[in-house]
Amino acid sequence: MPHGQHASTTYANELCDPELYQQGNPEDLWRRMHAAAPVHEGTYEGRRFHAVLSHPLISQVLKNARGFSSERGMRLDQNPAATSAAAGKMLIITDPPRHGRIRRIVNSVFTPRMVSRLEENMRATAAAAVDRAIEEGECDFTTVAARLPLSVICDMLGVPPEDWDFMLDRTMVAFGSDQADEFAMAEAHADILSYYEDLVRRRRREPGEDVVTALVNGVIDGTGLTDEEIFLNCDGLISGGNETTRHATIGGLLALIQNPAQWAMLRDDPGLLPGAVQEVLRFTSPAMHVLRTAVVATEIGEYALHPGDPVALWLAAGNRDPEVFADPDRFDITRHPNPHVAFAAGPHYCLGSALATSELTVFFDELLRRVSGAELTELPRRTRSILIRGYDSVPVRLAAA
Repeated sequence: MPHGQHASTTYANELCDPELYQQGNPEDLWRRMHAAAPVHEGTYEGRRFHAVLSHPLISQVLKNARGFSSERGMRLDQNPAATSAAAGKMLIITDPPRHGRIRRIVNSVFTPRMVSRLEENMRATAAAAVDRAIEEGECDFTTVAARLPLSVICDMLGVPPEDWDFMLDRTMVAFGSDQADEFAMAEAHADILSYYEDLVRRRRREPGEDVVTALVNGVIDGTGLTDEEIFLNCDGLISGGNETTRHATIGGLLALIQNPAQWAMLRDDPGLLPGAVQEVLRFTSPAMHVLRTAVVATEIGEYALHPGDPVALWLAAGNRDPEVFADPDRFDITRHPNPHVAFAAGPHYCLGSALATSELTVFFDELLRRVSGAELTELPRRTRSILIRGYDSVPVRLAAA
């Protein structure tokens, strides 16, 4: 319990309603929560948790890997059995020091030659995706935005280009928001797993310059990774590398459509693009929350935590903290400084942060070169989720420059 007065649990429970993100206005709730307290207590599926919205406190928890564990799950709406099976094996739910050792194996593939290849692929894929969208006249931008991150993660993993469309289809079903069709999602996951099994066998015979080869040959404390560990990390990389960047791209376009003066400023001065990408990341914050579990008695702000207490760090709300960001609900491509936590912080700082930043930079550069403006042809349909802040459908018409 906190040393001082505790905020009402109503706010934290409302924070965990997926309808809020599909239908409502989460920014209004975040404003009220920021004004009331930096930490709120609520319940999710009968389990008490603390919701942290303060930017400084989010950073404090993320950087304290000794006091807070990732191995008990990284999301409120997790499957406990799946989390338990993957803990200590999948990068995002593994604690130091093993976390760092798996991370180093993955990072080992980012040689100058590999980075150059990825950047060349990014430019060609982004240009083709935008050109195709212009030719179609009206398109669903969620599909346009999916092509670049999926092609990059496939290239990084070692999936050959002829299989990228297959992986695009399977990942959009497997990691989609239509929870009603659980059979289709499970089938898509099975197809992806089967593909990984075949790719791992191929890379054992024919090593390449890719992440699957690195995982196949990776050794930690004298022991190689099991097939299960390889599959879990491939799965984590393809979901993490695809979903968040895709929704940042979509949200970025919508922000530019809704702020035409910012669009015009960016077209007139491409030198503003690096700052614009950082503002897209802050403003869209596709990964809404991450979970940590206290492993020792500790404090965050005025709030005392006990071992076993779950702590949900609401990254998207932290990126709207008025104590850190002036006029936080305004999309401002010239915002500086911009210390957002869209990529989290600490040991679990997003492995693909540099790639995601490059992808967004390249995509918007190609978009601005080729497109003079964009308009919505129907209202966007938001994703029903408390984890990913994104869109299921964004029908747009892009006008050629």
